[in-house]
Amino acid sequence: MQERARHTSDPYARLRGIDGGHPLQSAAPGAYVPYRARRRRGGRVRFVNFPLAREMGLIPPDHDDVVSPGLSRAILDTFSLTIVNEWDLAHGTRIAARDLLPGTYMATRYLQLQHPDRRGRTSGDGRSIWNGSVTHRGTTWDVSSCGTGVTRLCPATAAESRFFKTGNRYASYGCGTAALAEGLAALLMSEVFHHDGIATERVLAVIEFPGGFAINVRAAKSLLRPSHFFAPLRQGDYASLDACVGVYIDRQIANGDWPPIEGRARRLRFFAAQTAKTFARVAATFEREYIFCWLDWDGDNILADGGIIDYGSVRQFGLFHREYRFEDVDRMSTTLPEQRRKARHIVQSFAQIRDFLLSGRKRPLASFRSDPILALFDHEFEATRDRLLLQHVGLDRDLADRMRRVEPERVARFARAHAWFERARSSRGPQRVADGLSWNAVYSTRDLLRELPSRSREEPSGLGAHEVLRIALSSYASRSDRRETPWRLRRAREFERSYRDLVAAAARNAGVELDAFWAVIAPRAEASNRADRITGDGIDAATARLMRSRKRLSTRDFHELVARFVSAQQALPTRPRRGPANRPAPTLAARAAALLGRMQRALHELREGL
Repeated sequence: MQERARHTSDPYARLRGIDGGHPLQSAAPGAYVPYRARRRRGGRVRFVNFPLAREMGLIPPDHDDVVSPGLSRAILDTFSLTIVNEWDLAHGTRIAARDLLPGTYMATRYLQLQHPDRRGRTSGDGRSIWNGSVTHRGTTWDVSSCGTGVTRLCPATAAESRFFKTGNRYASYGCGTAALAEGLAALLMSEVFHHDGIATERVLAVIEFPGGFAINVRAAKSLLRPSHFFAPLRQGDYASLDACVGVYIDRQIANGDWPPIEGRARRLRFFAAQTAKTFARVAATFEREYIFCWLDWDGDNILADGGIIDYGSVRQFGLFHREYRFEDVDRMSTTLPEQRRKARHIVQSFAQIRDFLLSGRKRPLASFRSDPILALFDHEFEATRDRLLLQHVGLDRDLADRMRRVEPERVARFARAHAWFERARSSRGPQRVADGLSWNAVYSTRDLLRELPSRSREEPSGLGAHEVLRIALSSYASRSDRRETPWRLRRAREFERSYRDLVAAAARNAGVELDAFWAVIAPRAEASNRADRITGDGIDAATARLMRSRKRLSTRDFHELVARFVSAQQALPTRPRRGPANRPAPTLAARAAALLGRMQRALHELREGL
């Protein structure tokens, strides 16, 4: 939906105008399956992301953070729907004329490793549809909904060669429904990630239905994934691939994320090179921030611009649990360190796309093992990973970049010492966990980096190896892991020496006396390595508490609680702005305040987990 209905008396006209229309429909008809839809009754608006809705122009800029009757009706009219799928048509499902919506919605096709067909002919949105796009102040957003019915692109249909009724309980990956709990968990984690500067799709609204079901509405500036390109690439479908890539490039340029680029060849080369940089930064960020996103060859679980999606398997670890694998029905996921290799493989596929679209001939993927954009990927990955480590030490970005340039040996020495502690594994060996397999980490380098600045200032001669080990040991360490062997003491001494040498060099480069510099980096290190940092386990526990208490909270308290939960996780906590008047945050009812306290305690208790 474009910028029409600007001058209208209906404050929600732009919201109501989201009707399934999207540029992909005319550009690449083969990239999706069209579905009619019918209204779904019985829903209640549980959550609205007011800051995001204002940014997208879906509500007036002076709209209070209140789910008014008019806003509730507009959200339900727009998003509370179920597709009329193949099962419905075959069985003659009766649909009242007043419930049948005009137009069609897209279930997009993309590559998925869950499907036996590894060419993307049967895979894609299995329980979601694209509601359309909306443009506001020169920025276009895509909107999709999860839990809107089972499509022919679900893995169950591919596996059993038949269509399924929406809501069935016997087809794995073929129910077509979504849970309220998964929507709320995605809401909490994605908003924390967004405010921490990590690219992600965001939850726009959550509509609750009886039985714990929901329609979870998501938005991003582009919802195209690498897998949307990889499906026509694998099929050798030049026209569809060219159209999908063209839609993506046009969107990136129109939104101002990329500069204007003249000429088709230059556009395609920029597209491939920019993707290499993006996925290098993303993979490095995931590794350094301990974010598990299951990157794999199909490019399914991430957006083409590097944004995180599909929070069902996304985790943030408290420690570098480098052997964790998510178990998904019949396969195990990649691990944290393997994500770099998978991201590089995705970039190699983009080199193949560039070459195919420029030459008209599809060469084997192996032909691009030495493509220049892979060297670009490697350089950007190393630079990002080192910069983030230095920022965790407490350096600001400019000083971190300077240290990488002028003190590479000191940075490399500290990175090696840090990696030994970060990657040490428990003597207990591999362990089964609730959603897969893990081999737990032993040490918390985040605890070290948080405490060392203030402790080093107090004890200029050094803490000593015994104290370094004491600070670093995590709750996962066994009795054997806690033994202060000569080797571990040696590694602890090297960590402290390389750390103090690095900080002293940084102080010199900053032109600040070392004693004063400790005071400068201490608050930054504390913010970067906060003790109650979210983990997947913590979000699950917080969501469970929110689910149990949600019906006892007013709509106002529910929204205020979510806002405060997210704000408390920011490096410099600030209450999200409440409209143009920046009205003060309302008070939180005692019951909601108590619940918020329990949610935050859960984060602290599970801060070292998965």
